[in-house]
Amino acid sequence: MNDFVFCSPTKFVFGRGYVDRTGAELAGAGFKRVLVVFGQGSVVRSGLLERVEQSLVDAGLSFVECGGVRPNPEVEWVRAAIEKARAEGVDGVLAVGGGSVIDAAKATAFGVPYAGDVWDFFAKKATVGECLPIAAVLTIPAAGSEASSSCVLSNDAENRKVGTNGDVFRPRVAIMDPEVTFTLPAYQTAAGVTDMIAHICERYFSAVGEVPVTDNLACGIIRALMEMAPRALADPEDYEARANIMWAGTLAHNDLCGCGRSTNPTARAGGWESHALEHELSAHYPQVAHGAGLAVILPAWMRYVWRTNPERFLSFADDVFGIEPVDDDFEPREEAVADAVEAAIDELQMFFVGMGMPRVLGDFGVGPDCIDELLATLEKTKGSEFGQFRKLTMDDARAIYESAF
Repeated sequence: MNDFVFCSPTKFVFGRGYVDRTGAELAGAGFKRVLVVFGQGSVVRSGLLERVEQSLVDAGLSFVECGGVRPNPEVEWVRAAIEKARAEGVDGVLAVGGGSVIDAAKATAFGVPYAGDVWDFFAKKATVGECLPIAAVLTIPAAGSEASSSCVLSNDAENRKVGTNGDVFRPRVAIMDPEVTFTLPAYQTAAGVTDMIAHICERYFSAVGEVPVTDNLACGIIRALMEMAPRALADPEDYEARANIMWAGTLAHNDLCGCGRSTNPTARAGGWESHALEHELSAHYPQVAHGAGLAVILPAWMRYVWRTNPERFLSFADDVFGIEPVDDDFEPREEAVADAVEAAIDELQMFFVGMGMPRVLGDFGVGPDCIDELLATLEKTKGSEFGQFRKLTMDDARAIYESAF
């Protein structure tokens, strides 16, 4: 096990009806006047936003609304939100939504005290230092942004989607009420579960060997998701399934599943190759849900790189799918290993497809002629070589994209 620094300052308030405790929790955390960030209408139509705002009023807090965040949030929206937050004199930001809304809230919160353009943090021209306090009412379990040190933003003018990291913008409070997820469309539920599994896999397939405690946590969460997701899809009001999925999303991305797996104690474990490849897809085509893109890209990446460390994939096959390890005396062992690993990857992709996720990139209405534009921005963001489990060149990235059609 490698050295690590684990930070999880978020207070989790988890349970039935806990949305109505939002105001009291924020008041207790020192919030007084908040910018309420939300998406494009679902929290308004469902009445959830009204409940949240009434709880703020009941707790003696004032607030300013700032809605309209789209999936794959865009920097121009954040720039406008920053100006509004400054003009209104807010002292904190409250996100009511899923990962896109929370990421938009995070970028707004660390953009307010910064004198330059907020995109500087994503263009690697600046490092986040100061930040307004952030809270979140989670409505879509998926990205894990309610407790993570990650923030991802799109820039349509440059066809880029880039992330930045910092513990300073982990939310102070996360209100997690599984009942608000009962109305989630099946596609969003499935895309969210896919994203969670990808978050775990990015850490599991790092360049580090076995870390039994962390690895068992990681694989156990994946198994739980594979058990609970079909239940939630069959019965959207299955509280136990919804609750377990919601908590799994947090644990998948608050860095718990990477403890001891990073070569740098203060850095996130893994090379995040699949996320890098998918971010280009949803940057150029914002209508592509991030989790849905990962449902195609993650298995394609796995098939391309597994021979770099077959034993790691055999462990995954055994711990997640119960595919028995290949004995060293088995002949021919190389063929048996390939069969076991490919079977595990097939099982994972069949699980994604069984939830209604796409199998190939063509399902998004794009063709192989898009690869050149994806590679151009990928290289701009990641450089000519990236990754950790196996270093990938742009030729490797091309091959993975091609294999995903």
